[in-house]
Amino acid sequence: MIGGSQAEHELATMHPWETPAAPIAAAERAARIAAARDRLDAIGADALLVHAGPSLRYFTGIPWSPTERLVALLLPCNGSPLIVCPHFELGSLVASLQLPMDVVSWEEDDDPLALVIGALPPAAVLAVDPLLPFAWGSTIANQRRTVNAAPLIDGLRARKSAAELALMTQAKAMTLEVQRRAARILTPGIRASTVRRFIDDAHRALGAPGSTFCAVQFGRATAFPHGLPGDQQLAADELVLVDTGCVVDGYHSDITRTYAFGKVDEAVHTIWEVEQAAQAAAFAAVRPGVPCAAIDAAARDVLVRAGLGPGYSLPGLPHRTGHGIGLSIHEPPYLVRGDATPLALGMCFSSEPMIVVPDRFGVRLEDHFHVITDGARWFTPPQSSLENPFP
Repeated sequence: MIGGSQAEHELATMHPWETPAAPIAAAERAARIAAARDRLDAIGADALLVHAGPSLRYFTGIPWSPTERLVALLLPCNGSPLIVCPHFELGSLVASLQLPMDVVSWEEDDDPLALVIGALPPAAVLAVDPLLPFAWGSTIANQRRTVNAAPLIDGLRARKSAAELALMTQAKAMTLEVQRRAARILTPGIRASTVRRFIDDAHRALGAPGSTFCAVQFGRATAFPHGLPGDQQLAADELVLVDTGCVVDGYHSDITRTYAFGKVDEAVHTIWEVEQAAQAAAFAAVRPGVPCAAIDAAARDVLVRAGLGPGYSLPGLPHRTGHGIGLSIHEPPYLVRGDATPLALGMCFSSEPMIVVPDRFGVRLEDHFHVITDGARWFTPPQSSLENPFP
């Protein structure tokens, strides 16, 4: 299970996913737009401006990354949605549209914000995507009254549909398989960069567009949540931490495994077991209506009883217990102290209450769950032991 194979062999036995989840249908995107319109009044707005990025993809299907050129959706409470984009990108953007929408384009020396402002009635209140750059948002706010669209956008995106859950289930299953294969290629002296390259190739072999990110940490580097600079080499009897993910139709996976390559100190075993218990406690605390902060508290209670922490003190948990996930790898709400958002059906989170022993080692177990009527359901089975990381 750990070691004993080679990258070439593992890649040769991997094939595109046999039962791919269906992409998000146009009818579902139309329902999202209708739901956004229904919520405009609740936030005191007459129209919604959605910036390029995951939220634009959520509503329109357009997989457009934000740049210095404005690409946005303007959604009035009545009338046709309007896409604003650079004229030279018009063909590419229209080809990505999944719903009929009006499109207005601007040339390189035009002011695209003037198009947005000009499309609004003089007294209209505009709900602005929280991810719109500040400079653009402030320019609009100088000419039209604006409100924060986060309650609307984040509120809709947080609760996943059956189709979204299916895409996320596939992405996470693919990454877990990649994690399992990566453990098998480990050998003394292997470099972290070699493992990262294999993980990217393995994601591609399963049909993903590669890894969205990949952290491979050995020994002392595991004590740093995002690793250390340099290209490590694995030694016998070291701790291994691998954190990686991919996307399927834009929906993310993000799974971490921490395991022993050979024999490790008894202190590592003890901390690993506390980490496993904390991850399980967070999962067990999930119920619809429970505030997000209570899930973080459940994990930290386990650590405090084990003599770790409290709070963010080390040895202990230096960050939140988990994050929302979907079209963004980290998205609201968050499992952290102070987040009073009540859990609701379809919300998806990581559970990763990492324990750091400063300058020695760290243990992070990360799996994701979604909220169901009577609790939570794992997307992937959690790790069962330090020496046996995969089912």
